[in-house]
Amino acid sequence: MPKVVRSTVLDAPVEAVWEVIRDFNGHADWHPAVAESVIEGGKRADQVGCVRLFALADGSGEIRERLLALSDREHSFAYCLLEAPVPLEGYLAEVRLKPVTDGRRTFWQWKSEFDCPPERAEELVRLVGEGIYEAGFRAVAERLGLAPAPGRRPRPAPSPVRRAVAAEAPTGAEATSEAVVLERYGGPEALAWREVAVPPPGRGQVRLRHTAIGLNYIDVYCRTGYFGLVEPPGILGMEAAGVIAEVGPGVHGLLPGDRVAYACAPPGAYARLRTMEAALLVPLPDWLEEATAAAGLLKGMTAEFLLHRVQAVKAGDTILVHAAAGGVGTLLCQWARHLGATVIGTVGSEAKARVARANGCAFPIVYSREDFVEAVLDLTEGRGCDVIYDAVGADNLARSLEALAVRGHLVSYGQAAGPIPPQDVAGYAARSATLSRPNFGHYTSDPAEVRAIAARLFEALRQGVLTVEAARSFPLAEAAEAHRALEARETTGATILIP
Repeated sequence: MPKVVRSTVLDAPVEAVWEVIRDFNGHADWHPAVAESVIEGGKRADQVGCVRLFALADGSGEIRERLLALSDREHSFAYCLLEAPVPLEGYLAEVRLKPVTDGRRTFWQWKSEFDCPPERAEELVRLVGEGIYEAGFRAVAERLGLAPAPGRRPRPAPSPVRRAVAAEAPTGAEATSEAVVLERYGGPEALAWREVAVPPPGRGQVRLRHTAIGLNYIDVYCRTGYFGLVEPPGILGMEAAGVIAEVGPGVHGLLPGDRVAYACAPPGAYARLRTMEAALLVPLPDWLEEATAAAGLLKGMTAEFLLHRVQAVKAGDTILVHAAAGGVGTLLCQWARHLGATVIGTVGSEAKARVARANGCAFPIVYSREDFVEAVLDLTEGRGCDVIYDAVGADNLARSLEALAVRGHLVSYGQAAGPIPPQDVAGYAARSATLSRPNFGHYTSDPAEVRAIAARLFEALRQGVLTVEAARSFPLAEAAEAHRALEARETTGATILIP
């Protein structure tokens, strides 16, 4: 079933954009594809269930669509296609607006899915995405006075998102950006909201406007100074998605307005604008939302190399995932289940046990209720697990060894509970066990390897093997509060920061 997802950012308040597009019968006033439109049966245009009939401006026929939902609070509506001159069977669409940058700008997403003859899928995806959605973005931008008159365009119809980001970052000039700055190593209180300079892109670089930023435990390690990746005053953040504002010389394959994401060093994502190396960026597929990319790229890439490179998990394996309701943990559970492994997980509460179970963990173990070593040995009839993924650290690692099978692999990839004490190698010899301490940077330092990891991740997302959602979001200015929640283990799944 083809899916079409398009998004843009308009330099206007969400209320102004909503006023234009809210009227289910008003698109004839602004969309170039629509000649005229009426609501059948005398119903109101905002009445759920009403049907609009409109004629296409190119004379190719008429279309009937039904309004399925409308929310002024969420600035969204959904509709379905009843009749059309093209074979878009089961067409369902949703339009959603969200305020960004303290409410003065608007993120607009338009998405749909439908069935069609396979040989026409590419044609119809292009028709819907470009002829309807992107044309609609341009038309509303022009109606709001955000785009130049057609005769003044130096080249064919650049998208509104490209014009918006270019206006934020003048070409070839230094710009300023609000950012969260680490003033000293320490707790969340060491993070301060400041204005910083953002240089123009040099050779091989781009200037990027972030639309969503990933929150990860590595940010905590950088904040405390455990990882010396950020020297105060500096900017945290290893993961974000956004739109290219400006391209420097020597950059190929990327243009202003392209949607991209990254999950790699050097840190610097906790800012509205950033200049960085173009080779570090991964272009986003049209169907992948920027918020989803920011929520899942680093965690998903971590899950990819943990399951496919550090240890090739296969059908019949039994694995233990600590923090199974966390950002990486939920993805490890989903992906390992798809690979045919039996997944055991540890969590901190009954609520998190439900999250883990929903993400493919067959046997969630609540720390406060039972000893995980005893539970694992009971579940495996004394054998233990083939692979254990430990992001908890501290004394948990030694206990994980007790739950490991002979010739098992203990993978330590985090230390949320504290530093890992020295390990007794002789204890590992008793099980012929393997201990790994993989470093994310060592798996993502080569752009070609990053693209390969990201490609596998995107395919897993596209096929539905993995589901990534931002369970919680914070304004970027409240990054300190987000850090407190993360360290207090109040979060499940992924958390993002919105500039």
